Amino acid sequence: MKKLAFLILTFAAIFSTQAQIKVITKSTANIIPKPVISQTLDAIKAFTLNEHTKIYVENDSLLSSAEFLIAYLQNNYNLKLETTTQKPNKNSIDLISATSFQVYKDSYNLKVLENEIVINGNTSAGVFYGIQSLIQLLPTTKATNYKIPAITILDYPRFDYRGMHLDVSRHFFDVAFIKQYIDYLALHKMNYFHWHLTDDHGWRIEIRKYPKLTEIGSWRNGSIIGLWPGKGNENIKYQVLPNEVKITPKDAIIKTDGVKHGGYYTQEQIKEVVDYAAKRYITIIPEIEMPAHSMALLAAYPELGTEPNKKYTVAETWGMMNKYNNVLQASDSTFKFLENVLSEVMDLFPSQYIHIGGDEASKVWWKQSAVSQQIMKANGLKNESELQSYFIQRIEKFVNSKGKTIIGWNEILQGGLAPNAVVMSWQGEKGGIEAAKQNHKAIMTPENKMYFNHAQFVKEDSLVANKFSPLIDVYNYEPVPAELNTEQAKYIWGGQGCLWSEYITNPAKVQYQLFPRLDALSEILWSPKEKRNYPDFQKRLQAQFKRYDMMGITYSKKYLEN
Repeated sequence: MKKLAFLILTFAAIFSTQAQIKVITKSTANIIPKPVISQTLDAIKAFTLNEHTKIYVENDSLLSSAEFLIAYLQNNYNLKLETTTQKPNKNSIDLISATSFQVYKDSYNLKVLENEIVINGNTSAGVFYGIQSLIQLLPTTKATNYKIPAITILDYPRFDYRGMHLDVSRHFFDVAFIKQYIDYLALHKMNYFHWHLTDDHGWRIEIRKYPKLTEIGSWRNGSIIGLWPGKGNENIKYQVLPNEVKITPKDAIIKTDGVKHGGYYTQEQIKEVVDYAAKRYITIIPEIEMPAHSMALLAAYPELGTEPNKKYTVAETWGMMNKYNNVLQASDSTFKFLENVLSEVMDLFPSQYIHIGGDEASKVWWKQSAVSQQIMKANGLKNESELQSYFIQRIEKFVNSKGKTIIGWNEILQGGLAPNAVVMSWQGEKGGIEAAKQNHKAIMTPENKMYFNHAQFVKEDSLVANKFSPLIDVYNYEPVPAELNTEQAKYIWGGQGCLWSEYITNPAKVQYQLFPRLDALSEILWSPKEKRNYPDFQKRLQAQFKRYDMMGITYSKKYLEN
């Protein structure tokens, strides 16, 4: 509330020279995520956007923001605008980055007046976020002239980490769609893209030192049919319930479609995507899974497993952590291999953070391995959980030596947390709470609320993961757990949505699962907690659906029935 009061005073100061303007205190703008302050100016005529409008760019740091707006208008309205470095007298959109405009990090002030629109950010990212709000003020029907209502907005993000994830291992998506996905995140003011590049089902990034990772590891010979564990039962294909159907592995009759699936990104493509994201103020965090979820790696380099004589294959089914050995041996040769892999990865991604997985490592494979037991004895490790911690801490030491920081799923807490690690809490909130109490950054992505591969409705019209994460649950989620005191709460870096692709085989299905839960996620991570209101969000969402229709985005029409 202190922040909001300060913003109101700042807001009043900005308009102290315009006392003649009557301000309506409640805005009618349908913007998602909801701005901190948004006020309609009823004494000023609407701005007219047309082919004669110029985009004034104060300095070169704002060119990428201008280019984003130009591309959006051309793609969706067939309206091509030009930039200028000379301030027009009228009919202009002015992009300004004022270092003296100090409110909060990445703040922006958006003013729509009759003859000009001014977006003033205290950083270039702030200007970009202002553009996303401007886009949502545009009509959703095509015309020659577009009226944008007079309004002023003062806004800033609540959390520094606003993330969204995409799994490209289970199903591969090409560069063109990855760029589109990044644009979706940008439109919602998200600033981190967690790119899940490796898993049991496919290795998706070129590593030049180890070509077999993509020659062998990027392809599988088929994919499971139907809902895991793959009984091939067509009736279960449409049976999506709030509670998970309990089917034990011994009941499973694994059926695959026999269709070869795969693909990978070259290093040049990775650089292209990283640059594309950076121009949208999105940092890409790559994930290289270890020590488990490594069957694709082991199919290419079986000597790194706990069963060196075993013939590993790229996985064709899901949900196998205890049934199939997908765990790396914690040997010197494995660590050298991973260090070489990570060196190439870190050269490609300028991100300060590298995600190293660390989840679902079944300890049974280390228990059964004589070499693993020897490694434990040599390093004074009491149990396999301590071996997990030893593995993560050894990788962290190498990553830190390169000036980077690791992120891991909450299982990296097992056996002792690595000294500088960030914890991504997916098995509920416990891991994030524990990390924050140990003064470690935590990212909250509890599966029951933040996994968008789950069903949105009790009865879905296509195959999805057999759990239930409806829109209202996403929207009502509070990333800062009540168990944390004020000081501990500072370590909640933000939150993230996750989109696992077991049952997502094409871009339209990605869109269907992503929207509108991404809208809800963006609001809980950007907007002040006290501004959130679900009925109001639903009202604004109806305007957003019209925008999605214009953009050709797939979403469930059930939301239009409310």
